[in-house]
Amino acid sequence: MTTTVADKLVMFRLGEDHFAADIVAVERVLRYAAPTGIPDMPPYIEGVMDYQGRVVPVVNLRRRFELAAAAAAAETRILILNVSGEWIGVVVDGVTEVAAFDRAALSAPPKLFRGIAREYLKGIIRGGERLLIYLDVEHLLSSTERIALQDAGAKELAHG
Repeated sequence: MTTTVADKLVMFRLGEDHFAADIVAVERVLRYAAPTGIPDMPPYIEGVMDYQGRVVPVVNLRRRFELAAAAAAAETRILILNVSGEWIGVVVDGVTEVAAFDRAALSAPPKLFRGIAREYLKGIIRGGERLLIYLDVEHLLSSTERIALQDAGAKELAHG
């Protein structure tokens, strides 16, 4: 079996759970730096950051998935994701590895998995003893949310 780039995942942690995103959707992995806050945003939006001259909204995945809060630590990272041609940043507890995966190990997502709605999932990958939650990064923010965040973020960065 030949592994293509599309068969590789960037794996990361949120608490005790292991998640993955397609490597082709991950633009960059950055050390955590607190983003610029934006008033009147949902609690899962940490703010925006300037990345390569573009305003990038930053989503805290712990808050998005209603997991227990945790302070940023040395291993906390921001993944810059390419979502429909736009960048969004997501805060994760740590990136664990980049690895190939066997598509045969992918199961369809249940309606709800550990409190995470199906709309955010491409599926569940069983790898030995552990389950890997395979995210559908296209659905982390709606297009309306992305537009509103970019508009608000551009104003905030211009005044900050």
